[in-house]
Amino acid sequence: MVVIVDTVTNPLRPRHPEKVNRPDSASPPKPDWIRVRAPNTRGYADTRNIVKSNGLHTVCEEAGCPNIGECWDKKHATFMIMGDTCTRACAFCNVKTGLPNALDAAEPQHVAEATAKLGLAHVVITSVDRDDLSDGGAEHFAQTIRAIRAACPSTTIEILTPDFLRKEGALEVVVAAKPDVFNHNLETVPSRYLTVRPGARYFHSIRLLQRVKELDPTIFTKSGIMVGLGEERHEVQQVMDDLRSADVDFLTIGQYLQPTRKHHAVMRYVPPDEFASYEKVAYTKGFLMVSASPLTRSSHHAGEDFARLKAARAATAR
Repeated sequence: MVVIVDTVTNPLRPRHPEKVNRPDSASPPKPDWIRVRAPNTRGYADTRNIVKSNGLHTVCEEAGCPNIGECWDKKHATFMIMGDTCTRACAFCNVKTGLPNALDAAEPQHVAEATAKLGLAHVVITSVDRDDLSDGGAEHFAQTIRAIRAACPSTTIEILTPDFLRKEGALEVVVAAKPDVFNHNLETVPSRYLTVRPGARYFHSIRLLQRVKELDPTIFTKSGIMVGLGEERHEVQQVMDDLRSADVDFLTIGQYLQPTRKHHAVMRYVPPDEFASYEKVAYTKGFLMVSASPLTRSSHHAGEDFARLKAARAATAR
């Protein structure tokens, strides 16, 4: 998952056509705390077979997640719905870009069946951006949630959504399907948006998260950012304040890793003690849950974190 031209599935179609002609951006060598083992366990193979047999995509594969070996060994996969091609071209992301195919009407049921086969107590569903759709894919998210509820009524559901920018009423459709956790990542600090996430708007994303709580206060909200993209510490702390102003419950902070030399360079590898410091600061600001480490990703340990999130809310309600 580190190639610019996909010569396997379609030798004529670049994986990132908008990045092919960009100059290479060199990142510093990875420090020891970033390195992970290659995925080669039986559990990993079983998970991969279930995903492929149901014709599904995962963000674990498409985004080149460093935790795929650990998570798939435990049969924890994050399903990526609405295809494998994104309509945006964020500088940090390794998901393919271009014009996506039509939605697969059977996909919600396939996701539900895979969730049952994997025996997931907690499932995470994300998607590509679908700016080509009138609702940004909101109804497809809702159908997927309902299909999982029908097939696996005891499974808790976490969704990681796009921003539904300029899609009036889309958020309301998703919230009405009542996921247990609504996650939407800010990805970086506002000053880096034009470079890192040019298709998005920082305060729109903040407002999206705030609106979820206004529509249904029982839903847990979650957001995450990457560090190592040139941000300053005070900017990260301001993001924390902005998220708390939107009543967001859970914050994740992880190290940005460059997928290819055509993507945004890693400006700095943040050492583990700085992540620990961010975590302490975030808790003082009132988050119910914080996960901050070099290899933290939105869906990493999501099931265990959800249990802790529920316990934290219960403790504050006493």
